[in-house]
Amino acid sequence: MALKPVIYKLNLNLSDLNRNLYTNFNLTIAQHPSESLERMTARMMAFALNASEELSFTKGLSEIEEPDIWAKSLDDQIMQWIEVGEPAVDRVKKATRLAKTVKIYSFNSKSDVWWQQSESKFARLEADYFRFNNEQIVSLTEHIERTMQWYVTVTDNSLSINTAKGEAELDWEVLKASSTQ
Repeated sequence: MALKPVIYKLNLNLSDLNRNLYTNFNLTIAQHPSESLERMTARMMAFALNASEELSFTKGLSEIEEPDIWAKSLDDQIMQWIEVGEPAVDRVKKATRLAKTVKIYSFNSKSDVWWQQSESKFARLEADYFRFNNEQIVSLTEHIERTMQWYVTVTDNSLSINTAKGEAELDWEVLKASSTQ
């Protein structure tokens, strides 16, 4: 018998000072049976950094042909492709052919090795690469509940998160910004 995903509900109250975006999202997040809480948390934070009415979670790990998060136009074109983790160069290359913009958010303790091994190959691809602070992602998982109300403020390269379980910070760094984005 196959394991089922764990479903989480997140009311995300977002204040993105970088984009002058102040809005609220009611999100349903499915945690795949093989997905860690750290990865799911990174997906949630990648959503917050790119939030728009068109943005949505995909089937994620359940569907290898889709990114973790995407925004599609009314005519079903992929406007934004967002991957969380350390994807292979071929996957990023495919994403750049399918979507107008591509963003990669790495988060785990081995992201440095992944980036060092593939940086020269990624340099040729029109995508943006970011790395979340791994220790802060791990700490943020302590705030996860099945039903959550999170107040997130984005300022520069930092997220301030206020939850029922307390406050947390999450920083990220830009590994490579695409010249066309």
